[in-house]
Amino acid sequence: MSINLQKQNKMKTLKIFGMIALAIIAFNFTSCKEDEPKLPPIGGYNNADEVAAANLVAYWNLDGNGKEVKSSTNPSKSEKVTYVSGVKGQAAKLDGGYIKYPSIQALADINGSITISSWAKLSNTKKVADADSWISPIFTLTGGPNTNIGNVSIFGNTHGLTTSDSIQIKVEYHFKMPNGTDSFNGDCINMTKKEPWMDDTHSWNANKIGGKWAHIVWVWDGETANTRIYVNGVKISNSAWESRNENEAMPFALFTPTYPVIGATWAVAEGQTADVWNKPLTGEVDEIRVYNKLLTTAEIGALYELEKAGR
Repeated sequence: MSINLQKQNKMKTLKIFGMIALAIIAFNFTSCKEDEPKLPPIGGYNNADEVAAANLVAYWNLDGNGKEVKSSTNPSKSEKVTYVSGVKGQAAKLDGGYIKYPSIQALADINGSITISSWAKLSNTKKVADADSWISPIFTLTGGPNTNIGNVSIFGNTHGLTTSDSIQIKVEYHFKMPNGTDSFNGDCINMTKKEPWMDDTHSWNANKIGGKWAHIVWVWDGETANTRIYVNGVKISNSAWESRNENEAMPFALFTPTYPVIGATWAVAEGQTADVWNKPLTGEVDEIRVYNKLLTTAEIGALYELEKAGR
């Protein structure tokens, strides 16, 4: 047998052994993956994306950029935004900043019920009792006659308190009536302390979430005109502000065009306000989701637990 033929046979043998070795490695890797235990469902869901999936109309995961995932809409303007480790993946860190977007049609099409879910880490901005107070939106849908509040603004503030851990969550909303011209407005709020004017219908919740990640959800029920706020899966809104229109149907219909803004009102994002209270956000925001339905308490609880677990 020639030397060349011996070399060729040797190379073929090595190649065969190499292919066998790769096959064994691939088999072992696949077997290991199959042997890995699957995480048990939470509330019947494997991950947060499964919760009311058919009704999710907008989603910002804020994983290193500001793109809205469902429509692939990029920000039209942003100020003082960086990306840091968040509840699930990365989060937007705003240092007196905001992220503004062009109109997203799926949001403009909402007409009935709405749920907005987000995570936020906020700190009290009022350190001295007689100092100027300011509040900043976590998330705003602009549009309509009120350019400061827009269709809906979810605020975090301290309601005059100076303690570092008490944060008031307040949602103000303005939306068009069925006639298309008049607007309906109100707010949904938790009270961080008992005020002298309160009676037994005015519950309050100290809401000690300052400096911590908190899951914040606001819902509007278009069939009963009821509105509520949940923090970390628990309803915290004051019952005196929850029932509107004597429990008669009141569909939530946005003015158009509507522009999403993370961390500011439209007026701030456009440089059109000098109001002392109206400031861009200093804090962190993650996992913003908007649904065109009323999430149930069970769905809200599952969403909170799944995202908290990074799922």
